[in-house]
Amino acid sequence: MTDERLSPVRPVLAASVAVFRDGRVLLASRGKPPWIGLFSLPGGHVEAGETLGEAALRELQEEVGVKAKLIGLVTPIELIEREADGRVKHHIVIAAHAARWVSGEPQTGPEAREIRWVTERDIANLPTTPGLAGVLEQAFRLERQDAAR
Repeated sequence: MTDERLSPVRPVLAASVAVFRDGRVLLASRGKPPWIGLFSLPGGHVEAGETLGEAALRELQEEVGVKAKLIGLVTPIELIEREADGRVKHHIVIAAHAARWVSGEPQTGPEAREIRWVTERDIANLPTTPGLAGVLEQAFRLERQDAAR
């Protein structure tokens, strides 16, 4: 069986979530390709019959053992990586969400090598997946708006 994420024939749909707790966001360094070792949001594939938000929360629970309540949709991000010959290596469309921590202490595992709760300032000093800084900027803005309500 081949992995459709590698040399895909169509984009892969995924969902992720920026979980906030005490003014910090949860980031995990990736344990699997693509982008092994880079910090990103917990997330993964959207299953058939699952909403984007349901997928984000399920992946959060599966990857790091945390439960959260969604604040809202942040932004979609499209990641396309090509081989040297121009063939598509990865094409992933990720629907990023913002959420508030509800329960569970994050745990590392095969998909999350290292876990950190970071401030907005900390992000610039971390090796992150492509486009993450922009997603987090929007997520922090959403979190502040939600907290002010």
